[in-house]
Amino acid sequence: MTNKTKKIIVAGHICIDITPVFGAHKNKALDEILCPGKLTQVNEADMHTGGAVANTGLALKLLGADVALIGKISNDSFGRLITDIFKSYQADKELIISAEGSTSYTIVIAPPGTDRMFLHNPGCNDTFCYEDLNFDFIKKASHFHFGYPTIMRNMYKDNGRELIRIFRKIKSLGLTTSLDMAAIDPDSEAGRSDWSSIIKNVLPYVDFFVPSIEELGFMIANDKYQEWLKRARGNDITSVLSIQKDVKPLADLLLSWGAKAVLIKCGAPGIYFRTGTKEVMASLAPRFKDWYDMDVFTHSFVPDRILSATGAGDTSIAAFLKAVLDGLPPLKCLELAAATGASCVTAYDALSGLRSFEELDKKIAGGWKKQFLAKP
Repeated sequence: MTNKTKKIIVAGHICIDITPVFGAHKNKALDEILCPGKLTQVNEADMHTGGAVANTGLALKLLGADVALIGKISNDSFGRLITDIFKSYQADKELIISAEGSTSYTIVIAPPGTDRMFLHNPGCNDTFCYEDLNFDFIKKASHFHFGYPTIMRNMYKDNGRELIRIFRKIKSLGLTTSLDMAAIDPDSEAGRSDWSSIIKNVLPYVDFFVPSIEELGFMIANDKYQEWLKRARGNDITSVLSIQKDVKPLADLLLSWGAKAVLIKCGAPGIYFRTGTKEVMASLAPRFKDWYDMDVFTHSFVPDRILSATGAGDTSIAAFLKAVLDGLPPLKCLELAAATGASCVTAYDALSGLRSFEELDKKIAGGWKKQFLAKP
């Protein structure tokens, strides 16, 4: 990833996000808004593409990256809608149209002042596999990003064999790689999978591992995750976590399992970034030789407004990857990632609130305030 003109591939989960817009429900508890037998009036539905392919991929496109997007959909009404949306971005050429199954959709429930809830149908994402990928096309790129194997059945069944197979092949082609995750329904087949084993086996082929702290805790430190939930008492767990005591130890564990660098999204507080040794980072490419032994927390910026956190993590990763593609120094890459996340939450969808790097730099230079919410 040394030249901004080089292509990045974004593959994995894709869906349609349907977000009912809540109106006069501010300062109401969730159980007052949503309860059995009650009709809750909402405004128009915000309907956009979702999933890592759409959120991270299209954000990269808007930020000016040369990107190809690979997701699996069906030839149904939702699939045709995704195709039309992608065509409007000139990003539909690599979509996989399946003759079987349905296109994935998510109903995003995001009342004001409440973290998002999701009703999700994985659809064709469950059948995404190694054979769906055109490696002759992919090998011409410089970086491969994969998102949301946690809600793609073929990626976690058989202890992650297909996911590992994909990443092993991609690394053999000489690309750098990154892997993002998504929340897991604990009562689902994915929730019962051995994620510690899956992650441990795929990380030797992952250069940048970029999960959220909630996802990470559930997958590899569930006892600790349950303790976080108790400490949070129903609030966002990122509000009770210590960066040094809770987050850093998990990052160190991931590095010991083979990740070259770990970027952990910590919600409203910000982003934690940890990298491997000088030898490990230099093995990626010469330009990463000064990225070694980093232990950094980047605080978030104060958003102009907050409408929805949908896509905030995905788009912050897009900004990080684009900044790396542009050859920017690591702290600048993290700053732009945090700024993009703060921009994203100003809209209901993942893309409408995004700003160019030039606009972000101008806002930052103008004194954009940060939120110092993280505990040391």
